[in-house]
Amino acid sequence: VNNRSNTRPRNGGVCNKPSPNCCRLMLTESVLPGVRTQVEQETQQVLRLAEFDALELENLLARFDLQLVRCADHNAIPGSYWGDDEAGLKANQLYARADTPLHSILHEACHYICVSPERRHGLDTNAGSDDAEENAVCYLQVLLAGHLIGMGRAGMFADMDAWGYSFRLGSSEAWFEADADDALQWLQAHGIVGQQGQLCWQLRAS
Repeated sequence: VNNRSNTRPRNGGVCNKPSPNCCRLMLTESVLPGVRTQVEQETQQVLRLAEFDALELENLLARFDLQLVRCADHNAIPGSYWGDDEAGLKANQLYARADTPLHSILHEACHYICVSPERRHGLDTNAGSDDAEENAVCYLQVLLAGHLIGMGRAGMFADMDAWGYSFRLGSSEAWFEADADDALQWLQAHGIVGQQGQLCWQLRAS
């Protein structure tokens, strides 16, 4: 469904390389300096926790029994699959620093929502999602963003594109609007989204 070549393997498909850092072309020395500069400038422009109303975010997460745990600046983030400034997840504790991108926080929250109860019970760093579930996570993070006044769907689309989520139709918004039926159907089948596309505000039950 999605093409994530040269991006972080986050929106469907299976990365065949051994390291979670292997697809971060944007940060490797092999990238031309001009390209690296452009990518780094774009990723700096995404909305981060320090710039957002934390209470609004905490209230949204609490509806799914998720607790936001703030980490000290420059400290490693517990449970972070990607490392660096990206959010971490252990059980229902969602870890983030002030510089953690909001899209990363919501992405990890959606993993918690979408995992099976068995995996949720022992969740630590890696959600172990398959392709279909990963696509559903990306779709759901857009829906959640729509319930945050300080971000909205448009803000999420912009940040996903700036960060390097890659889609066959060229942008996250185009994917969401025209190429994500499978993701929506997955969420509906697991009782996370209703038949009219509305959030059910509940975790996957089976």
